[in-house]
Amino acid sequence: MAFPQLVKSVFELYALVGDAFVGSTEALLYGDRMIAEKLIERDQLVDNLYAELDQELAERLSKVPLSADEISYLVGLMKIVPELERSGDLAEHIAQKSLLGLGPEMSPRLRGIVNQMSKTAAEMWRRSAEAFLNSNKEAHRVIDALDDEIDELNLAYYTELASSCKDVVPAIELALVGRFYERFADHAVNLARTVAQLPDLR
Repeated sequence: MAFPQLVKSVFELYALVGDAFVGSTEALLYGDRMIAEKLIERDQLVDNLYAELDQELAERLSKVPLSADEISYLVGLMKIVPELERSGDLAEHIAQKSLLGLGPEMSPRLRGIVNQMSKTAAEMWRRSAEAFLNSNKEAHRVIDALDDEIDELNLAYYTELASSCKDVVPAIELALVGRFYERFADHAVNLARTVAQLPDLR
């Protein structure tokens, strides 16, 4: 495998973001301030690794004689790495919203939908990360199908939110939360599609 250390670092970034996303749902549903604050603090690890990778990719592209496939691969990583960082920001946003004490404002059905959205998006993320690590060009098809489930869950989420949450301020905050889950899933789709376009350097 070409660029083994780069691949390892990018996969580490996938893992950091995936763990943060799962933890942010736990913080949201259970109102766990300790988890939320820890996740918000740990987002700096994502930012630091992103900055290191961004710099290393730029340096490799500018200094080392490379084949056409190697250049294409590195350019692909330059698309992947910022998307991973933005996905980490979404996990952080969910953790931040959990500090507002939104859990009690959620109906049992709304909580169930959030839990299912989180599980489905986390599965999409896991598959996307494995696709990157294993150079799986077909994984995006399964992830696309899971994204259809997210779209359905998101519609159910907003329908339930409109009927169950009558206070304007928490309703607005919870509407944003729903958007964060939808966008996180979209990033998993985009990442898998980018992976499908990477040249195989093994």
